[in-house]
Amino acid sequence: MLKKLTTIALGGGCHWCTEAVFQSLIGVHDVKQGWVQSTEVNNTFSEAVIVQFDASIIPLKVLVEIHLRTHKSTVQHSMRKKYRSAVYFYNPSQEKEVVNILSALQTNFKDSIITQVLPFVSFKASREEITNYYYSNPKKPFCEQFINPKLKLLLREFSEYANSDLIGFS
Repeated sequence: MLKKLTTIALGGGCHWCTEAVFQSLIGVHDVKQGWVQSTEVNNTFSEAVIVQFDASIIPLKVLVEIHLRTHKSTVQHSMRKKYRSAVYFYNPSQEKEVVNILSALQTNFKDSIITQVLPFVSFKASREEITNYYYSNPKKPFCEQFINPKLKLLLREFSEYANSDLIGFS
């Protein structure tokens, strides 16, 4: 029986970090690392991932909350053009759902969420040699310093969705 997979694109920080976070979740079937383009003032490419997931295993609300908690989703900074904080939707019903999710999750954050809800327009994949960055060599200093804390957060606060066998530490 074929599973019905849903696709969403997420941007916020370094795509190496974002890729590792979403690769580490049960119910996620594929993560593509690269750059996403939207429309109007957001028509430049920004680091992001495309996530294909089974919503019956991991709901979109959980993915969005994990996304907000694993990057600076309440902070404007000078690198926002490269690291746009966004959820990219593929259709109008998904847009409405994400807007409602962000509104509901705002109560969990002291500061205002700056994450934008934007239409997905285009994707450029990363070079093959930098994809699967974390799981190719988790001992790299970048991985230990920036990605491991995000994966530890998954294990601690989203344990029912974290693939603890894959993550490999506790």
